[in-house]
Amino acid sequence: MKTILVSGGAGFIGSHLCTRLINDGQKVICLDNLFTGSEENITHLKDHPLFEFVCKDVEYPYEAVVDEIYNLACPASPIHYQHDAIKTIKTSVLGAINLLELAKKTNAKILQASTSEVYGDPEVHPQQESYWGNVNPIGIRSCYDEGKRCAETLFMDYHRQNGLRIKIIRIFNTYGPRMLPNDGRVVSNFVVQALQNKDITIYGSGKQTRSFQYVDDLVEGMVRMMNTEDDFIGPINLGNPNEFSILELAQKIIKFTNSNSQLIFKPLPHDDPKQRKPDITLAKTKLKWNPTIELEEGLHHMIEYFKEHPLLTQSIGKTR
Repeated sequence: MKTILVSGGAGFIGSHLCTRLINDGQKVICLDNLFTGSEENITHLKDHPLFEFVCKDVEYPYEAVVDEIYNLACPASPIHYQHDAIKTIKTSVLGAINLLELAKKTNAKILQASTSEVYGDPEVHPQQESYWGNVNPIGIRSCYDEGKRCAETLFMDYHRQNGLRIKIIRIFNTYGPRMLPNDGRVVSNFVVQALQNKDITIYGSGKQTRSFQYVDDLVEGMVRMMNTEDDFIGPINLGNPNEFSILELAQKIIKFTNSNSQLIFKPLPHDDPKQRKPDITLAKTKLKWNPTIELEEGLHHMIEYFKEHPLLTQSIGKTR
């Protein structure tokens, strides 16, 4: 049995990872300041003897004896990370430094949950790990994009200078249960609007594309990456390469929810990528990993989750 620290462990992805690790028989320390995470996401784990929750901000050092660290701490939706841009970049940079220092002290293996946003508005399609990206360093999304890029740099420098055992993954659009209703990301936005029969807001023409990965597939990829040999450090893309336009996504959700929602169009936000699709050749080769849950199945899981969400059940009933 290993002792594993998951920073951001009460968040959407982090809570699913904590559950998986507990089910695998590992001891888990969940570290989260609850800025966008929620104790409700980990209620089912609170009384488990192998689970410990620590309410703490990764901007400040944390001491524990651990074997592995998954660093997921950082708000990931534009609404949340732009709310306090300075806080966002501090979380990415200072959080990475503090957890790398902990890994150095305890000789722990450490994984950085980076993002496809390091590719910016890509000029290469699909995106391979060798692509350096097309990122605006002074835009409204830069606190997140450049914060994650800097974290990758820190991980590599700690590896080169101190011999740390590191892993870097780049997460593409991920969705699933425990996303916040006000998350601001496209899948949760559309599902919530459709269930309430509200207008579905599409930014731009809707022709921009994304690739949508169900959270269970991501967690499987993360665990497999952590368990690779020490000489493989990444970075490695984790995402579903099946590509859909935003308009296609909206139409599928309206169909699956039997919604009366209408589509309305608003200007595309600044620096919003036109295309996003992972090349997962490396993940297939090194991790023997391939997504298994396609968009239609995953959307049905999302819809059922939000139908029962306490913040939505009353409003859904009123609109039916």
